[in-house]
Amino acid sequence: MEQQQATPIVLDQACYQYDEQDETLAVDHVTLSVEKGSFVAVLGHNGSGKSTMAKLMNAIYLPTEGKVMVCGMDTTSEEDVWSIRKHAGMVFQNPDNQIVANVVREDVAFGLENLGVPREEMLPRIDEALSAVRMTERADSAPHMLSGGQKQRVAIAGVLAMQPDVMIMDEATAMLDPSGRKDVLATVHRLNKESGMTVVWITHYMEEAATADRVVVLDSGKAVMDGTPAQVFSRVEEIKALGLDVPPMAELALRLRNAGLPLEENILTVTDMVKELKKTLCPSKSST
Repeated sequence: MEQQQATPIVLDQACYQYDEQDETLAVDHVTLSVEKGSFVAVLGHNGSGKSTMAKLMNAIYLPTEGKVMVCGMDTTSEEDVWSIRKHAGMVFQNPDNQIVANVVREDVAFGLENLGVPREEMLPRIDEALSAVRMTERADSAPHMLSGGQKQRVAIAGVLAMQPDVMIMDEATAMLDPSGRKDVLATVHRLNKESGMTVVWITHYMEEAATADRVVVLDSGKAVMDGTPAQVFSRVEEIKALGLDVPPMAELALRLRNAGLPLEENILTVTDMVKELKKTLCPSKSST
């Protein structure tokens, strides 16, 4: 039964196996809770299980073993599947796979129509969702005329209109240029801060993960790291051993520490680096 105050996402020893003939687990006994209002980034190289785990969180896949709960509902409960997908909206990496209508406004309405939302309630929800992603001026445009970043914002609006508690972004910026990635990331961060919407942000871009509240790293289907961005990215050598990069400033900080400079382990951005260098090299100036 649905519980409005339940933790948005809970995986309890969750596993997923694609092929019964192959004992390899795409998701291997993962235990993880995503708290309400948090912004959690999930990292991992290709084949690490990121997208599989995202689909478990949306009941697209059902766990082979263990349990996945979404807002208090068990994903294996057939009667709760539609409610689960209403509460946990998902945006995929290719917006063209989610856009189904010839007009932006109609595309945002599609999910609401499937939910049977009355028209008098539907219209303000569409307007609100388009406003949230700053696409109101393109409401009557044809989606195929939009840029990649704009299409992705339309895909986000379509999910937002359904008013989910959780937004699961499965490498939603993977096909975008740097400007489009920055635009979509900023939009989702703003929605997280302003509405308290829980976000699971699956990515292979370290600079995106560095903006999250929490980072979970997957490897071979297992959750091998879990902490704040500063905690995770300070483990530079371990991250690289998993075939991943780290934010450039985190790597530079490690090199400077190895050279004898006593820098803190919470440096992720250029701003962090400048602040820490001022404090370390010019302590009298940084304190004034």
